[in-house]
This record gives sequence, C-alpha cells and structure tokens, in this order.
Amino acid sequence: MITDLRSAVAALETTPGELVRVDDELPARFGASAHYARWAGTPAPPPTGPGPAVLYERVRPVTGPPSRVLMGLYGTRRRAAALLGLRPEQVPFRLREAVATPLAPVPATDPGRWPRDVVATDLSTLPIPVLTDEDAGPYLTLGAVLATDPETGVRNLSVHRMCVRGADRLTIWMVPGRDLGLAYERSLQRGQPLPVAIHLGLSPAVLLSSCCPTSLVPTDLDELAVAGALAGAPVELLPCRSVPAEFIADAEYVLEGEITAELAAENPDGPAATPEFLGYQGNAHPGLPVVRVSAITARPDPILQAVSGPGYEQSHLLGFGMEAAVLAELVRRDAPVRAVHCHTAGGGQLMIVVQWQAKRNAGDDEAVRAASIGVLETFRMVKLVIGVDEDVDVESEQDLWWAMVTRLQGDRDVVVLPDREGFPLDPSQHLVYTTTISANGRTAKTLFDCTVPYGQHDRFRRPPFTAP
Repeated sequence: MITDLRSAVAALETTPGELVRVDDELPARFGASAHYARWAGTPAPPPTGPGPAVLYERVRPVTGPPSRVLMGLYGTRRRAAALLGLRPEQVPFRLREAVATPLAPVPATDPGRWPRDVVATDLSTLPIPVLTDEDAGPYLTLGAVLATDPETGVRNLSVHRMCVRGADRLTIWMVPGRDLGLAYERSLQRGQPLPVAIHLGLSPAVLLSSCCPTSLVPTDLDELAVAGALAGAPVELLPCRSVPAEFIADAEYVLEGEITAELAAENPDGPAATPEFLGYQGNAHPGLPVVRVSAITARPDPILQAVSGPGYEQSHLLGFGMEAAVLAELVRRDAPVRAVHCHTAGGGQLMIVVQWQAKRNAGDDEAVRAASIGVLETFRMVKLVIGVDEDVDVESEQDLWWAMVTRLQGDRDVVVLPDREGFPLDPSQHLVYTTTISANGRTAKTLFDCTVPYGQHDRFRRPPFTAP
C-alpha cells in the first residue's frame, strides 16, 4: 500500500523501467534538471519525451553534504494514476468521489512511526534545484504549503512557487483571490503573520489533492480531507516545533515558518523568475511576501521532490484536478460525457479533450456542441476544447490528430469565441500579439468539434482487425 513518498518509490522498483537511480554526484545548480531534461516532456523544449522517475542519490547543495532528489514521479499519466491504484481515465471520477466523501485528517496516533531529525535552519544546505542561468535562484517547485485560515478555521494545502532569498528567507507567489492568499490577507488584517508548514516530498494522494482547483475543491473544504478519501485512510498530522501550525507526518522535509508582511523582489538582479508551466520564462515579481523559516525537520536520509519546471510531470499534477472539475461541470449539465483529458501541450490547463458517449438522436449534435462551449465559458484557463467520439483514444496524440484530420471541416466544425477572459502567461494573449482582444490576458477560445454527426456513424466506422 502506498502511504508516503517512499512507498511510492518502492512500488516503482518492482516494475522494470519505471525508476532510474543516479549515483553520480551532481550539483543542485543545473545538474539534476539538465540530466532530467531528456524526459521532461512538452512544454519543456525539445528534444524531450516521456521517461522514468529518477532518484538522484547525491545532489550537492550550495553548502553541506549531498542528499537525494526525486524528479519525474508523475512523468507519465499511466504511472501517476497507478500510484493511486487507478488507470488514467479513472482518476477524475475518483477525485469527484473523494470531494463528495471527504475523510478528515487526524492527529498522528504513533508519532514514533515517523521519526524526524532537526536540521540546520539554512536553506543553502538543501539540494534545491536551479533550472536555468536566468533564474532568480533556487526554487521550491513542489513545495506544498499548509496553513489554517484565521477567520474560518479551514486548512488549505496548495503548491506555490518559492524562491530562496537567504538562509532562512523565501519569496512566495500566491495567486490573488485563492485560498492561501485570502488566509494571508486575513492574518495581516489582524496584525499577525500567517504560520505555515512547507512540505517537500508527500504521498501521491496528498500531493494530487493539493493541486486541485477551487472549482473542484471549494474554499470551505480541506484538501487533506480529500486526500484522505482518495487514499482510503486519514492523513496524519503532527504539531510544528517553532510555529502554531500542523504538518503532515510522513513528509520528507518540513520547513516551518511564517508568511510575513515583508515584501521583497523575487529577483533583484534581473527580469526573470523561473520557467513557467507553459514552457516560457516567467517574469520576476517586483515585490512578493517573504516567508521566514524558523525550523527545518526531515526524515532520515530524506528525499527532496521537485519538478524540472515545465513538462509532463507538472502538467499531469495540474491536469487531473482540472479534468475532475470539467467532468463535474458536464455532469451538472447532464451532458453525455464519457471522459475528459487535459493535454500536456496546454500545461494540463489550457487544452481539454472531451470524449462523448454515442449520440442517441439528432439533438445530441447541438447538445454536445453547447456543452463544449459551456466548458470554454466556465473555465477561464481553458483555451481549446477538442470533442471526440468513443472510438478515439484520448490518451493517444496520433488518434487525436487522426480525428482532427478526418472528422473536422473548418467551416462547420470550428467555433471561435472572441475576446474572452483568459490567462496572461500565454504570450499570445497580449495586445502586442493580436488586436482582436480588449486587454492583455484575454483570448479567442476555440472548439474543434471532431464528433461524427448523428446518423453518419456507418460512414465513419473503424473496422477492427479480425482475430484468427
């Protein structure tokens, strides 16, 4: 049974080709990420493609001895789903069930089960990767922040971009209006910093739940309760040593601290942050909240889990939750949906493939199209929707292209919604690129309806090979 990151790694060891161990010593600055780049996958730059999870046994930090770094655990959809005991197409359905039947976290009944060491409160001793020579510094790319809203008492667990700015200082980017940002604002209104526990290295169920959008996991629902339902057992918590907060007992590393009122430049030396999930270099923010780290604890021989910036792994983590949210919206509309797939080309967010059940009557032609347009209108991030039939493999890029070529006519099957709210990290959604939008961060959204019209299925039948 997979209960933490280590049992997930151990599970991969039983399947040939799923895990590679690298014993050579590599620097945290460029070393591990450059080695892993061949397997990062689009949106990372080519040449790249799917590959194994890689456990780097000796990654050298700025100071101190080398230690372990894991990349690529979720680098394929099949592997990511298998860590939950599922197939990829089952994950969004299981996530919806977990949201509907949450299982609250509990205090750890046997803290001795999770021995921890107190390590130096010095971020330079951790093997935190640096991806490019433009980057503002080392980034926690899978740092899951756990905090409790001081007003509502609801926990929030979410992954955030954090840049090391000193031995005990990080800058943190919080999307305005999201749960952690709201909790931070409410703490500042009370004249207090927000206590947090930052986790590096968590179980698949917990990390996947932390990446779910608010459209799936509402603000008043604890992501840890979703993780408990997903795993089939409650998440165990322990009290922090230095701040009034809790942490997840099985985490490999825990950084205890506070998000303070202090603001600092993300990159005082240049314009770049670190590559964003769509594959382009991120812009550094002129002033971000500062996290003051007050203690660091770790399991014996800890594993620091990271993603190599944009690529399959980050897209899969973002995509599964979005798939469940889109699925929930289509079910709410009573649309005949069969499967939803967030393609990695859109970073798991901007490009959605919807597989529809067989059409029952001529009215389903319009129902499918209207539901697809509803997805584009409901989800700000979604820029492209591709609709396909049951006989198209949504996990196969070749099959998707086949459907696009043979089941779509541009003058009847493409619907464009002009000047909709979008996502400004897509560089095409800017006025310098197009004059057809009214502001930066707006976009034309597009439906490619590759479903066969009702009554014409015999013309589009794919005859299977006959077994001898």
